[in-house]
Amino acid sequence: MAAMTAPPAPPSALLESYSPTTGELLGAVPRADEAAVPAAVADAARTQPVWAALPLADRARYMRRAAQVVIDGMDELAILIAREHGKPVGEAAALELLPMVDSLHWIADHGPRLLRDEPVRTRQIYLLGKRHRHVREPLGVVAVICSSSRPWAEPFLQTAIALMCGNAVVVKPAPEAALVGARVEQALARAGVPEGAVRVVQGGDEVGEALAEADGVAKVFFTGSQDAGRRVQAACSRLARPAVLELGGKDPQLVLADARLDDAVAGTIWAAFSGSGQASAAVERVYVARELHDSFLERLVERTCALRLGDPLALETDIGPLVSAPRGERVRAVLDDAVDRGARLHCGGPTVVEGLESASFLAPAVVTDVPSGARLALEPVPGPVVSVVAFDSEDEAVALANDSPFGLGASVWTRDRGRGERIVRRLEAGMTWINDHRYSHSAVQTAWGGAKGSGAGRVHGEPGFRECVEIKLVASGAARAARRPWGLPYDRSLRGAAEAAARVLYGRDEDRVPALRAGARPLARLGGRMIRGALRR
Repeated sequence: MAAMTAPPAPPSALLESYSPTTGELLGAVPRADEAAVPAAVADAARTQPVWAALPLADRARYMRRAAQVVIDGMDELAILIAREHGKPVGEAAALELLPMVDSLHWIADHGPRLLRDEPVRTRQIYLLGKRHRHVREPLGVVAVICSSSRPWAEPFLQTAIALMCGNAVVVKPAPEAALVGARVEQALARAGVPEGAVRVVQGGDEVGEALAEADGVAKVFFTGSQDAGRRVQAACSRLARPAVLELGGKDPQLVLADARLDDAVAGTIWAAFSGSGQASAAVERVYVARELHDSFLERLVERTCALRLGDPLALETDIGPLVSAPRGERVRAVLDDAVDRGARLHCGGPTVVEGLESASFLAPAVVTDVPSGARLALEPVPGPVVSVVAFDSEDEAVALANDSPFGLGASVWTRDRGRGERIVRRLEAGMTWINDHRYSHSAVQTAWGGAKGSGAGRVHGEPGFRECVEIKLVASGAARAARRPWGLPYDRSLRGAAEAAARVLYGRDEDRVPALRAGARPLARLGGRMIRGALRR
């Protein structure tokens, strides 16, 4: 008798993925229903103790295996990212896959050092004989809720760090990157990570919120919009559950009068327009010293117009389509609002690419004279749009840059590195760069995260490891030890001894000898009490 096969899932049970370039159906994944999220968390919770019991060297070995899996599937993954997200295939390989391989090796090489027990030295006399150390323990099950900004690097890297720390992970990819997100679990399973240590649940914001509220989740790592992030944060607050949030930004770039013009223009083009302007920490506001403004604007417009829009699978393509039609409509509406209010559009805007008429293409746009009340001046724009404004002084530039509720990243362009260092310290942002912008997401050693309305907490680097562990103090004393000076019942000499000790050890130089004389008797009495207590034991 022929084997029976399960009937196909009804359309409502599937999350379908369509190419933003051609509109074709690329595939579908099961959409998480009401029972799927708690089941995934419970599955991860059962596996987590087994995974956490592995020595750090063994966890590191899995990270290296995962890196090899990425290398072996690099071409296929780059094509999938290009097809599903619209990111040019070369950009996918260079900015998502290669950095991931490097990051996995760094995690494997340095993770054991970052996670080992840390001895703590104490200098207090009354703590002689006691030993202290800080131990990094896994949190348990962590939730990773992702945006489509970096469809592969974002979920995979955060999952890898959490795994290295001994946690199990439940990942909710962006619905626009469902197929790429599904590969996270598959790749780690192929690397040998135990089944259940990583689970992927698919769906929209409602699935992310359900995951943030699920029983058994110890911590939430969220990347996405402010609105969705606030709902996740509210859910975590109700449950007294910690969360690391990246809620986007409206990054400023300050171009000083002594900046290298060509470098600053090239930096703007890459930081504002790569990934079709949808990357986290994209430059949206450029403030240029007035004496450089006209030359900068002229070259920026000229080079922006030369960028090539097209099929992201074509190697010569610079700019692919936006990830979805609704995103294209939103960016178009923001641009139209600015122009209607008097802004000047120098180049770019919605366009049609021959042969790809169904895609939401937006030619990189350069805008000036944006009114303060325009949406373009106030909202993060998920597309390749940048505004250019002249400034007259350093103080004005800093004030303009900080005049935003967001604070993800910011950069300063100058030949004077010392001046640049001074200025970035005045910028209200979680990350700052001098003569570059946002590249450090590919440098896993460095922390990533925002300030103000752009979020809380950090991922990547040593700070990111700290977010994935519980710091536990382990203190021990000898079985036979002196009596505690603070122990009950209190000795009459305790107050005088404490005051004398404070003055002798930490007071002004001229007060130490008098304090020692005045406190000699209570100190001797307290010391004798401790010694007698030790001898009786």
